[in-house]
Amino acid sequence: MKTSRPDSLALVKLCCRALEDKKAGDLRVLDVHEQSSITDYLVVATGTSDPHLRALRVELEKVIDAAGTRILGMDAARESGWLVIDAFDVMFHLFLPDQRQKYGLENLWKDAAELPVAKLLATPKAAAKKKTAAKKTAAKKTTVKKKPASKKKKSG
Repeated sequence: MKTSRPDSLALVKLCCRALEDKKAGDLRVLDVHEQSSITDYLVVATGTSDPHLRALRVELEKVIDAAGTRILGMDAARESGWLVIDAFDVMFHLFLPDQRQKYGLENLWKDAAELPVAKLLATPKAAAKKKTAAKKTAAKKTTVKKKPASKKKKSG
């Protein structure tokens, strides 16, 4: 049995953030590594139109490429309302609302564990603390200290 790899979960997190930034709807992540011999995760999202689906696909391609992962296959039949991107350990399914309801992909994988998307999108506390500390350090370095004003003696 194949075990889920940590780097594939990191890719899921990056891609979920990208999909969230591009306003993908009803984002769901299913851990299917125990049910599937071909992938670890299914990421399912909804777009509002064909152009929106294409924009989501393009954004995913950029993120996957930047992560150093290869796209093994893509099925993006024009105007079908369903795009599939196969990044080996992670498969992405982008639907228009009516197609998502029609195929009910999540129902086919109801034995899979669903990962909470809010948790995947959350910035880890340690990383947030490091960023805050770095900003404070940078702010201290850029602060220019003023010289105290010299006091002139009054002549009297």
